Amino acid sequence: MKNVSHTCPNYTQYNNNCGWNNLLPSYKSKEALTDNIESDVLIIGAGFTGIAAAKRWEQISKNDRIVIIDASTAGESNSGRNSGFLLEISLANDADPDDILRMKECNSLISETMRTIQDEIKNSPINSQLNRTGVYRAAVSEIGIKSLNNYSKFLKSSGLDYEHLDRNQLEEKLGTRLYKEGLYNPHCYLAQPAALIRSLVGALSKKIELYENTPAISLQRKGSKWLVKTPKSIIKTNKIIIANNAFCSKLGFAESYISTIYTYAALTKVLDRDIIDSLGSNNNWGILPAHRLGSTLRRTIDGRLMIRSFYDYGKERDNREISKMLAQKLIRRFPKLNKIDFDSVWGGTTGFTYNGGPIWGEFSKNLFISAGCNGGGIVKGTLFGKLLADLANNKKTPDINKLFGKASWMPPEPIRKIGFKMISMIERNKAKAEI
Repeated sequence: MKNVSHTCPNYTQYNNNCGWNNLLPSYKSKEALTDNIESDVLIIGAGFTGIAAAKRWEQISKNDRIVIIDASTAGESNSGRNSGFLLEISLANDADPDDILRMKECNSLISETMRTIQDEIKNSPINSQLNRTGVYRAAVSEIGIKSLNNYSKFLKSSGLDYEHLDRNQLEEKLGTRLYKEGLYNPHCYLAQPAALIRSLVGALSKKIELYENTPAISLQRKGSKWLVKTPKSIIKTNKIIIANNAFCSKLGFAESYISTIYTYAALTKVLDRDIIDSLGSNNNWGILPAHRLGSTLRRTIDGRLMIRSFYDYGKERDNREISKMLAQKLIRRFPKLNKIDFDSVWGGTTGFTYNGGPIWGEFSKNLFISAGCNGGGIVKGTLFGKLLADLANNKKTPDINKLFGKASWMPPEPIRKIGFKMISMIERNKAKAEI
């Protein structure tokens, strides 16, 4: 493909001091790129996927000039806005007890990646609050319990430890009687995600150039090179890795396979001691919903509660409305809260694909993409970034499409939006007790 320009004029910029980032010390962002430069590889996106790709690239080709650009700053974009779960095994939505050999290979890759993340931040001066807490999955309704039963079959078939919990046991550990049944397994870490991405950025080699507040505006193929336009510069590069998840479509790639979905979260202020004492015996836990549209919750080490819930298509809702809705869901689980005092309420995007499969691989000559995480987690994104660097350097890689699936085609607008809203409405009605 030659002399074809893909533009992205409306790249979303995030507000500072929002969410987990609000709890961190002030951060001096890297300088924006203002000069025209050349590189061997340009990585668009300095999240978990982009950072992993850069680190792996340096291991493979130490003499290459590696450049990363990001439209925001470390800790402020989606990498610092997620719920902070680092799963060592496949997500519940990915788990298939009838295809256990494939799932074991996936689990092995994910577990190895988790160990890599631990090694990379062990000397960081930033406390990422990374702890192997395990994870709870909890259900309110029959549809949720059915999902839990399927996941327990996967865990059992895989030879993985887990514990089944009834309502009384969940209340003792978590302080809520809302859930009828639950599962606990130890194969998960919890972290402060904004601190974690800053730790990983801080561990980058000095040879890797990172420019923040530098969005990619357009890409153009010219001869054997790619030209990438930013607000104040043009980058000429041999190869490109696009690792900005949902926003890859804004650059003109994979539009038929990915959509931008907004989801929302809120973090309370540090709770009063009498409230904290009522929240069960476990002081650092995370709950993943039994249904994909359900609510995610965390209790943090410093005595806060976080809730993540609700989805919107293509456009973010007003945070004041979301704040009231999230408060209601939190009080439903913990009636003793009565009144919620949120420290921060925020929205974030995720790349949604129709069948949950990722967008991964070479999409044009020397242009590689990893996108469509579907909320798939920090570890999975890190794995895909590392393997994409291998692919771009002609190294042998596992068959990602076979192991993790491949994004399926979606119809164009407005059919896509109508379809999403209809399916979401049906699923929300089925799973309304889980939200």
